[in-house]
Amino acid sequence: MLKLHGHELSGNSYKVRLLLELLGLDYEWVRVDLMAGEHKGEAFLALNPFGQVPVLEADGPTLADAQAILFYLAARQGDGQWLPADPLGQARVVRWLSTAAGEVRQGPESARLHHLFGVKAIPIERATEKAAFLLDQLERHLAHRQWLELERPTIADIAVFPYVALAPDGGIDLAPYPNVSAWIRRIKALPGYVPMKGLEA
Repeated sequence: MLKLHGHELSGNSYKVRLLLELLGLDYEWVRVDLMAGEHKGEAFLALNPFGQVPVLEADGPTLADAQAILFYLAARQGDGQWLPADPLGQARVVRWLSTAAGEVRQGPESARLHHLFGVKAIPIERATEKAAFLLDQLERHLAHRQWLELERPTIADIAVFPYVALAPDGGIDLAPYPNVSAWIRRIKALPGYVPMKGLEA
């Protein structure tokens, strides 16, 4: 059985859990106590030397990094629903995985860390500017489409969704972004959707 190591307040852990639920896959949830520093302990570092959640134990291989795990699970499913088989379609989806690891992390994810978890080393003005830039781009991109790519939900949506939807935790108002808000509602309406704290259905 698949085993997902993560924390309930981690958006990166949540995006993997969400895809597992949407795929209808059986898995075991293993809570990693980030507040107690469990992710820096010897046992966890043996799974991921970077000391970060999530980690997926997948019937043999152990995978780290949320975006990589999303790609693996979608490709493993093999039906092309969440990850297309053609190179151009894959490139369009992977572009958003990079956005999740770049602009999303630098913007709304960092602002949430600053406000919700008190990480004062994060320059909040810069994070807020990055979040506004990202949300402006998403608002325009979603003006004439339902999903980020391919006119159906893919792992592009799952990768970007959590920290954008959690932006209010970082003091960022989503009201000026109606297209983004409508996209968030569409994801929450997907069969199999499960919420996390701050993202109730």
